[in-house]
Amino acid sequence: MLRLFSISLSMLIFLQSINIHFKDLVELGSLVEHYQFHQETYSDNFLTFVSKHYGEEKTEHSQKHQEEQEEHESLPFQHQSHCSHLVVFMVSPKPILETRAEIPNSNSGNFHYDMSYSQIWEDGLFQPPKQA
Repeated sequence: MLRLFSISLSMLIFLQSINIHFKDLVELGSLVEHYQFHQETYSDNFLTFVSKHYGEEKTEHSQKHQEEQEEHESLPFQHQSHCSHLVVFMVSPKPILETRAEIPNSNSGNFHYDMSYSQIWEDGLFQPPKQA
């Protein structure tokens, strides 16, 4: 059941990301019926049908065939959605964050290593506990 839920949720997110809604999937039956009507009446193939309803010939077809307007409105993929993003770039001659303190540049390095021979390791401070 968990797999079915996760698969259906991922398909829903995928379909909505490419702008296909559940309403469009329900209206696919009316798309097939209207295509069959065009095939019988005007002998259109599928590419011509798509061009008349979703492409270049859409305005011409809707003006010539006003009697089919109700069927055209019930076809899927007719919704309009716009997404706009505003991006602003600001160019300033002065940097926004100015550093007021100068960092000193030192070239002399103190890279000296001495092995520490401390008595801390010998007097049992870090040894396992002894029996009492």
